[in-house]
Amino acid sequence: MTTLTLSRALNEGLRKALENNPKALIMGEDVGKLGGVFRVTDGLQKDFGEARVIDTPLAESGIIGTAIGLALRGYRPICEIQFDGFVFPAFDQIVSQLAKMRYRSRGSLRLPLVVRIPFGGGIGAVEHHSESPEALFAHTPGLRVVACGGAADGYAMIQQAAQSDDPVIFFEPKRRYWDRADVDVDGGLAGALPLEEARVLVPGTDVTVLCYGPMVRTCAEAAVAASGDGRSIEVVDLRSLAPLDTETIFASVRKTGRCVVVHEAVVTGGLGAEIAARISQECFYSLEAPVLRVGAPTTPYPPSRLEENYLPDLDRILDAVDRAFSY
Repeated sequence: MTTLTLSRALNEGLRKALENNPKALIMGEDVGKLGGVFRVTDGLQKDFGEARVIDTPLAESGIIGTAIGLALRGYRPICEIQFDGFVFPAFDQIVSQLAKMRYRSRGSLRLPLVVRIPFGGGIGAVEHHSESPEALFAHTPGLRVVACGGAADGYAMIQQAAQSDDPVIFFEPKRRYWDRADVDVDGGLAGALPLEEARVLVPGTDVTVLCYGPMVRTCAEAAVAASGDGRSIEVVDLRSLAPLDTETIFASVRKTGRCVVVHEAVVTGGLGAEIAARISQECFYSLEAPVLRVGAPTTPYPPSRLEENYLPDLDRILDAVDRAFSY
């Protein structure tokens, strides 16, 4: 085991992807000489050359459009969108072309393309740098949408995404880039969970808390805090947002009888709404309380000095857990 930050674990995972497949390449703004804004691609252009780690123009639509063409020619592009709020110029390419090409060709064409997106807030950034647009992509058929929560998952999941024959939208929680964890960099992917499976991070018996990305660490901390009050929280890291691992979700909710869904994105129309609807439909007779959601209020992301009041935190999660026991 090696202790790595999430950013370094992703770097090592990308290195493995480039080493294992000569058709894999990385594209994006400042990914080469600079190594990316968060240094996730640091050193890769030096080791693999400018033909495989490509500094692109400042044009997200052009990055994804070019990558689609490369994927159709047999390459496996891994594109970086520098910040979450910058993905929208490429949104048409992603939802109109990338997501639909395999279906409309009846499977004769495939687009093995990864779109890496640092997402979420908590870093004191300026406007358009702290968005959580995952529900827009999870709503679009034809895309795999995943979010890593820590270094070990990031290392494995980015390699699995690079091997997928389906397009993958890969969300990275930017405020967790500097969190450290033990990573098995020599063990390969033999022991890694499949890309579409959720993980029971903290076993529990009283209430299920579902989360992903930047909220995984916060919910794990909530489980520790709640245990001091005699409540046992089961924390499930969803990992895959489309498709959802409903088998793991339903099994946990049927065991605990209560559920809280936590995400940074706004509550209105967020992924939590879809999850709550599915749980209510499939686990109705197991529920002791309504499925509750914790997320951001339905406003644009605020100036950085106010983001602590906007983002879900330990207190808001514990308050929702308390309310789940009040019905």
